[in-house]
Parts: sequence; C-alpha cells; structure tokens
Amino acid sequence: MSFSHLDPGTDEERWQAAFDARRLPSADTDVDALVVVAAHPDDETLGVAGLMHTVAGRGGRVIVVVATDGENSHPGSPTHTPDDLRSVRRGEVRQALDTVCPAASVAFLGHTDGGLDAVQTRLTGEIEALVRTVGTPRSRTLVVSPWTGDAHRDHRIAGEAARAVARHLGVRYRAYPIWLWHWGTADDPPWGHIELVPLSAETRRAKVDALAAHRSQTAALSGAPGDEPIVSGRMLQHFTRGFETLIRVDDDPVPDEAWHGSTPEEHFDDLYARRPDPWGFETRWYEERKRAVLLASLPRARYARGVELGCSTGVLTAQLAERCDALLGIDFAEAALETARERLGERANVELRRATLPVEWPEGTFDLIVMSEVGYFWDAPDLERAIARAIGSLGPDGHLVACHWRHAVDTNPVSGDGVHIALRTQRDLAVVVRHEEDDFLLEVFGRPPARSVAHETGML
Repeated sequence: MSFSHLDPGTDEERWQAAFDARRLPSADTDVDALVVVAAHPDDETLGVAGLMHTVAGRGGRVIVVVATDGENSHPGSPTHTPDDLRSVRRGEVRQALDTVCPAASVAFLGHTDGGLDAVQTRLTGEIEALVRTVGTPRSRTLVVSPWTGDAHRDHRIAGEAARAVARHLGVRYRAYPIWLWHWGTADDPPWGHIELVPLSAETRRAKVDALAAHRSQTAALSGAPGDEPIVSGRMLQHFTRGFETLIRVDDDPVPDEAWHGSTPEEHFDDLYARRPDPWGFETRWYEERKRAVLLASLPRARYARGVELGCSTGVLTAQLAERCDALLGIDFAEAALETARERLGERANVELRRATLPVEWPEGTFDLIVMSEVGYFWDAPDLERAIARAIGSLGPDGHLVACHWRHAVDTNPVSGDGVHIALRTQRDLAVVVRHEEDDFLLEVFGRPPARSVAHETGML
C-alpha cells in the first residue's frame, strides 16, 4: 500500500463513529517501566504521549528510543537540509517529553530515515540491549512500538524489531498505529485486538502541548513548495482524542522472572586461575591499540583524581597513572590485583583496592572515571546502580570514559551497546567524544552541556 501525507485522509468523525459502535477494553497500564520505540521523532508523541504521561504520573519509568532522526521528512525543502532537520527534530522530542514526562530517558539511535530495513538486525539488538538495562521485573515492563500494519516501511521494521525483542525476553508488548488513521477505513483496524488508554483531562492537555512541540511536522517550514506540513491539522485530530489506541499483537507471554544476575566473582577467580592474562591485555595488538584510542580520547591532558573501575592486571592503569595526579584502581579479583601491584610497583600516585562494585563504592569525587570492559558484567539493577553512583562521584567538570566490546557474549547479562545506551539516556551526562567500530564502542561523557576539546583548551 502507498499513500501520501498530502492526501485529505479519513475524517476523524468517521473514526469516532467506528469507535462509538464498539465496546473496546481498556489497556492495562499498571506497569513499572514503559519502553517506547519510535521509528521517527514524533511517533512517540502522536501514538502514546498520553500513555507516557499516565505511567510517569504513577511513578513508573519511561524510556524512549528513537530509531531515526527523521531528517528526510522534507526531501524537497529549499530551506532546511537533512542535517538541519536532524537537529531540530531531536530538540522537538526533548521538548515534547519535558511536557508529558520530564523524567523520561531518551536514546537517539541515529539510523537513516527511510533506511531501517538495512539495519533491522542491529536495531533489534539495540532495542534488546536497552530493555535489558531497565532493571524492572519483566512482568512489570511494557514495550510499545509503531504497528507493523501502518503502511510505512520504517514503522514496519521498528515494529518487527520491538516485537521480536519482547517475545525473546518474555516482556509484554503492544503496537500503536499512526498512519492507519490517515489512510484506513473502519474495515481496516484489527478491532478484536484493540485496547484503549483513556486519557484524563490533564493528560489530554499535556498531550496537546507535547504535539505542539513538533512544529517542523505540524506547521510549514516556510511558504515555499516542499516545506508543507507533514502532519496536517486534519491528521492531528486523530491524536487529540480522549483516548489512545494500542493493538495486542500476540497473547501476553509468560514472563521469566529470573533475571540473569551480575557475573559472579567465582567466574573471574576461575579465569585468573587458568590464565594470568585471560583477555590478552599484555599480548594482543587489539588491546594495545584500543588503549591508545582511549588515552587519545581523553579531552584533558591531565586529571587531578581518577578512578578505574575493574582495573584487572593494571595494564591500562599504568598508562592512566601518567595522566593523573592521583589514581585509584579497583577490582574484586585478588589474583588480578596481585599482578597489578607487581606491574605498578611503588608508584606514589596510585592506590589499588579490592572492592565489590557497585556495592562497595569509593568515597569522594573524581574528575576522571574510567569504566572500560566492565559494565556488561553487571545485570540491569547493578548497572543502573553503578551509573547512578558514577554520576554522583563525577566532579562538576569531570569526564566519565566508557569503552566496551560489542560482540555477543552469552554469559554477560548486558551487551556492550546496552551499557552505552544506559549511559546515553542519563540526563546528567552528555557525550563529549564518541568513537565507534564494529568491535568496540568508546564514549567520553561530561556533565551537560558538553564541552569540546577546543572549548576545553580555550581555542573557542
């Protein structure tokens, strides 16, 4: 099926008559965590802004993942480039979320608008990584995404990816339609699978205000041809109803309540007992090169007080010590710390400490926190705890460095990408440096607003 947003579309009065003719059940919105997948910026607001407001109002956590930046919404625009629209539309999402659920986390994946079919496998992995970091029992988590029958390719791919994740993890899933209300008729919806989310007067007002934030889509960019609104006033009427619509795609799964749990200490004791350098820190060019990239990515030449979480045998620790006035290395594997002590000798500026992270957290503040190849060993609750404590320990002008292997490891509770998604969705962190390869992802975070190295060094 193909359609144009410039078509008049179906009158809202016809849809109201179709809803009035049916008695539809209410959706169960009593959840602790809501993960909203959007193919484009504004899908989340059009489809489920009221649901987000409702869940947040009950104290639930809301996480929004936006697959593309919607940069190709106006391909013929004479006034806005795709880069212009990318920036504008990300800002509109944040403004809309500030209206309906200010505490929501948002992850922008940055895939090409109109090109999700080329990255479906990766998108599925990214959504799964994010859901695994939620830290709520799966029976108390709900994943929602665009409906696969929405007659839009990106919506179909995003919906298929989110549904696959929910089925794999045993999480409840619902779909929300967007363009169905434009091209469809009363014969098209799967009425037997539809549930309604009633909106209170307060929630409805909040949604209307959130919709107004998406001005690049609901108003003309200019009076020139090619800058017409994507979502017309006639189309907007479908999203200011006193309810929202969810579609039950499958029967709800029986959730597996047993989360994986953080990797036990015995796992590492066994590794070091069999091999003193189990990951080849000392021998592999891959590891040597990755350390060089990490060190080169530090925005500052020198730091006053640093901490390395999971310092292992101290190979990276020795190099970080050259950049820090004082450095604390922490690990809970005594065998690894013994090797690190031999390597570092009696360096006055280095302290090595045995501790079980994130439960036993170092006191004080640091202007450099290094979390390298450690985050994926924590399960979702421990990862969330570690990130919160790292943010609490980070000085006002400090940097948090995260670097993680990206390939699947069955024994790890969370993927490397999942660790970075969890970090990027923190409002108290902003990305300063990002280095991405197929094998590893390295990001340096600071407190917002992010300051580039040129700003750091007074060049700008």
